[in-house]
Amino acid sequence: MATSDDGGFHGPSIDEFFPDAIFFAGTPFEINRIIIIRFLAMLAIILIFWIGTRRMKVVPGRFQSIVEMGLDFARVNIAEDLLGKKDGRRFLPLITTIFFVVLFANLTGIIPFLNISSNAIIGMPLVLALVAWFAFMYAGIKKHPGAFFKNALFPPGVPKALYIIVTPIELVSTFVLRPITLTLRLLMNMLVGHLLLVLFFSATQFFLFTATQTSIFYGLFGVGTLAFGFVFTLFEILVAVLQAYVFALLTTVYIQLALADEH
Repeated sequence: MATSDDGGFHGPSIDEFFPDAIFFAGTPFEINRIIIIRFLAMLAIILIFWIGTRRMKVVPGRFQSIVEMGLDFARVNIAEDLLGKKDGRRFLPLITTIFFVVLFANLTGIIPFLNISSNAIIGMPLVLALVAWFAFMYAGIKKHPGAFFKNALFPPGVPKALYIIVTPIELVSTFVLRPITLTLRLLMNMLVGHLLLVLFFSATQFFLFTATQTSIFYGLFGVGTLAFGFVFTLFEILVAVLQAYVFALLTTVYIQLALADEH
C-alpha cells in the first residue's frame, strides 16, 4: 500500500518478507507467498531446460540456442576456466545448478505480480552457501585426505611462531566466514533491491493518485519516481545476473582452492 489510513505516504516495510501462511499454517510445512514464488522459479527452470533440450538438433533453433548459450556460459566461462576440463566437468552439474537457481530466483523480483526475489529471505541463500561450503570441503578432503585441514590451518612456509596468530585467522576465514559472506552478499543485494523498487513505485502511486488531489504539481514527482523505478528495474536485471555469476564463480574458486596442490 502506498498510502496510510491518514492519507500520508506509506513506504516499504520489512514485514513484506514475512507474509502470512497460505497453506499448512502453524506447521513445519507452512507455505506462504515467497515459498510459492520459489516453487514457480524452480518450475520455470525445469520447463525451460526440458523444452530446450528434449529435441536437440544439429542446427539449433532460437530457443535451443539460448539454452545452449546459458549452459556453455556456465561450463566454459566458470567451471572449465577455473578448474580445467577434467575437474570442471566433474563439478559442472553443481556449478550450473547453483548459477541457474540463483538467477531464476533473483529474476522473480522484477516479474509483475511476483515482485520479490526468494533470495531476499535468508533461507535459500543460506542453503546454497552451505551446499557450496560442503562442496569445498568434499573436494579438499577427497583430493588431499591427510593434508587438507593441516595445510589450511597451518600454511606451509609460515614461521611456526606465527601459527598462534595465523591459525585462528585461517580457521575463521576459511571454514566460518565463507558460507556467511556468500549468504549475506546475495541476501542483502536482493533485499535492498526489492525495498528500493517498492519505494519508487509506491511513491509513484502516491504522487499520481493521492497527492495530486491536493496539487496537480505532485504529478511531476510521480513521473520522476516512475522513471527512476523503470531505470532501477533494468539495473536489478543486471544485478540478478551478476549475483548469480558471482555466487557460482566464488563456489568454483573455493573448489579450486581446495584442489590446489599446496593443500
